[in-house]
Amino acid sequence: MFRMSRLRVVSGFGVVMGLAMLASAVPLRAASWIEQNVYLSGPRYDGALPPCEAGLSVISGRFADNERRYWNSAITILGFDRVREVVFRPWGPNALPRRFCTAVAALSDGALSPVHYAIGEDTGFAGATWGVEWCVVGYDRNGAYSPACKAAQP
Repeated sequence: MFRMSRLRVVSGFGVVMGLAMLASAVPLRAASWIEQNVYLSGPRYDGALPPCEAGLSVISGRFADNERRYWNSAITILGFDRVREVVFRPWGPNALPRRFCTAVAALSDGALSPVHYAIGEDTGFAGATWGVEWCVVGYDRNGAYSPACKAAQP
């Protein structure tokens, strides 16, 4: 009885594999006019991003939250200085629009530290709005943008 059920499983597997091989032998064809112009239309970015100053409140709030929750630290950002745009859309018009910015943060521990950040279109909550990716030099404790926040720059 055991051998009979095992034989059925093996032969069932062979049938599935045979069907998979047969399906892969079907020649590929190019996308039709409808598929190219309706279903595969691609993203439509308009590049309407807020200025660099718009991301600062997001950065200060998330920085304080990360320090408190993950690093058991009370360090916060008190303010920003020398806020400027580094580059807008560095990878051309068909890439995801991003505005790369930099600033200097005054921290509650007395340090002044550069902050590198990017404001990106459709990178916010559920891709519905703009979002901010950021890194405070010297406080990238998990090394996500290391070395020295270079990965947060264009």
